[in-house]
Amino acid sequence: MGDPRGFLRYQRKGPERRPIEERVLDWREVYQPFPPSELREQASRCMDCGIPFCHEGCPLGNLIPEWNELVRRGQMAEASDRLHATNNFPEFTGRLCPAPCEGSCVLGINAEPVLIKQVELEIAEWAAGQVLTPVTPTRATGKRVAVVGSGPAGLAAAQQLTRAGHEVVVFERAERAGGLLRYGVPEFKLEKSVIDRRLVQMEAEGTTILTRTFVGAAGPTDLARATAEGASIVTGSSLVTEFDAVVLATGSTRPRDLDVPGRELDGVHFAMDYLKAANLECEGTITNTPITARGKDVVILGGGDTGADCLGTVHRQVASSVRQIEILPEPPLSRSDDNPWPTWPVVLRSAAAHEEGGERLYSLSTTEFLSDAAGRVRGLRMERVERALVGSRLTFRAVPGATVELGAQLVLLALGFSGPERIGVVADLGLELDSRQNIDVDASFMTNVEGVFACGDAARGQSLVVWAIAEGRSAAAAVDRYLEGSTDLPAPLHPRAVALA
Repeated sequence: MGDPRGFLRYQRKGPERRPIEERVLDWREVYQPFPPSELREQASRCMDCGIPFCHEGCPLGNLIPEWNELVRRGQMAEASDRLHATNNFPEFTGRLCPAPCEGSCVLGINAEPVLIKQVELEIAEWAAGQVLTPVTPTRATGKRVAVVGSGPAGLAAAQQLTRAGHEVVVFERAERAGGLLRYGVPEFKLEKSVIDRRLVQMEAEGTTILTRTFVGAAGPTDLARATAEGASIVTGSSLVTEFDAVVLATGSTRPRDLDVPGRELDGVHFAMDYLKAANLECEGTITNTPITARGKDVVILGGGDTGADCLGTVHRQVASSVRQIEILPEPPLSRSDDNPWPTWPVVLRSAAAHEEGGERLYSLSTTEFLSDAAGRVRGLRMERVERALVGSRLTFRAVPGATVELGAQLVLLALGFSGPERIGVVADLGLELDSRQNIDVDASFMTNVEGVFACGDAARGQSLVVWAIAEGRSAAAAVDRYLEGSTDLPAPLHPRAVALA
């Protein structure tokens, strides 16, 4: 039973951020350490509800009231066991998840919700401080599984399948494992040593991780890239032949483009190209990033997390100015009456990067990129828009006469993603796509090719890190059942996983 009056005694209070003038000079994480005494106070705000809606808000089905109560008592080892029972990588979700669990916290009906995400992170960091102990499989099945992609979905599937006793090999085309966790998320949000310590645990458990390995590479661009990077190439069909099952966790990596005049100008880049180059420079793989904001006026198109990641990176590269543009109107500061609990609160959310500077502009749509005499971008022409309902479809229409021009020598497109790459392993294996152009899978995560499964953003579409881990865990249970006839692996009970229960 939780503290029956904790939510009355204590107000929600999260960790302090490091001073802005200090943190923009380095790439370390922005938050100060969170004192254990304050952690226990925040955990005690959990009311141990009779119906814990936070369970439903979390795609992983995390046992939130249970580990909150254990933290309140100071039983960190037991809290860690509860947390890791449902989440392979709480150190990732505790930093990067937008915490839908907090949006559905019962306390949030008329007060600030429990600080669930921070409690989760502190449990994970406590466990890491004790050294992440490898979980040794109790048996060896003799079955081999290939996992393509080393983002959170692929790593979760790989760890679960290794622990079930299968021989698992992870194939990653990048320089190091981690997927978007390593190359899409900046160091100031997730220091890469956090990924590395988990990879050490996985390899100690028996998972093999092969980097610089292209699977199903097709076309001259992939072949040239593989050759230039000294990478290996394996075909999808060879994996199907050599392994008993294949799990595709390749992500949703096709960036949404903006088809307007001037898109081809030098200085207009996809956000992920910019962020990966910055991360490669941070880790020392390259000396100087080929795309830098230093001394430039920067415009970021896209108001989501990727745009905020670009914003924080731009600050650390010392731009002259930076604006982040969103086509949607500015959200309210608090829940509106038509957005009641427990629906996800549509409110203005500010990352640490927004606190560090820059300007946020809303209800603007780009109509043209402007060129200088040398063919480089010098600015954008934009029109103010308003939302309009056309039939049953919500769209945007221009406000007559309301045009804006902004100067910029660097423009970053953070407009989201539109599914997995069509070439490579998808084309190699002849995989079918669904109506949203993601890899089509059935309730057991199987594609149209026998023994080939897909999970995470590749099958679900662009989503959250917590959904990626949930999909990886559920796909692992499906693969284990396929190989062994039954499974003891737990699977989060989201729609696809229900068929496995």
